[in-house]
Parts: sequence; C-alpha cells; structure tokens
Amino acid sequence: VQLVESGGGWAQAGGFMRLSCAVSGLPFTNYGMGWFRQAPGKEREFVAAINWNGGKTLYADSVKDRFTISRNSAENTVSLQMGFLMPEDTAVYYCAADWGSRVNPARTSNEYEYWGQGTQVTVSS
Repeated sequence: VQLVESGGGWAQAGGFMRLSCAVSGLPFTNYGMGWFRQAPGKEREFVAAINWNGGKTLYADSVKDRFTISRNSAENTVSLQMGFLMPEDTAVYYCAADWGSRVNPARTSNEYEYWGQGTQVTVSS
C-alpha cells in the first residue's frame, strides 16, 4: 500500500494551495480518506475526512469554510484544496486511509491504518 502526497510548498497568508494524495495497493472505494497535519512541537491533528464516495465530509473547525476535501475514484486520488491560508496552517500534511470510515468519515488518527510520508506546507505572514 502506498499513499504519496504532493503539492506542498510555500504560500503567503491569504493564498491558496492544493494538496493531492495518490493511493495504490488497496481498493480505493472501500476506504474513507483523511488529511491530518502536524506542526513543529505539536501533536498531529485532524484536518478533513471524506467517505468512500465523497457523499460525506468532515472538517476541523479551524479549517471549515477555508479547506475542501475531495476524491477522484477514477484516479485513486484524494485532494485538499486550501484557501485563505494562515501562518497557523504551517505544518506537515499527511493523508491517511481507513477501512472503518468508508461510510462515515472519522476524525481520530488512530483509526487510520495507512499513512503517507507527508508534505510540508509553509505559510508566511
């Protein structure tokens, strides 16, 4: 199983960025997908999650109305469109797959079985 994130980098506050995660080695539509992030010196935190067909999504309060999670089953990818970025969004962003949340997306990191290696997002003020 491989989850490979891409699209991280540097942005100014107020800007936009799109992260993608390419998934292979598992039946993509049988898994809920999530994005998490970890800032230096802080614990990993939930960002957003989506169920197997994209019909249900879940967001952390800190990103609601600024970030959008989506998935493409034809390409086996999950994306995170980030807008109105703030310096507090600076972190390493991880995508993750969870069989148990295929129907209802989950916000708890220890429910997720598979993880990507992460991609750095840096937002400057």
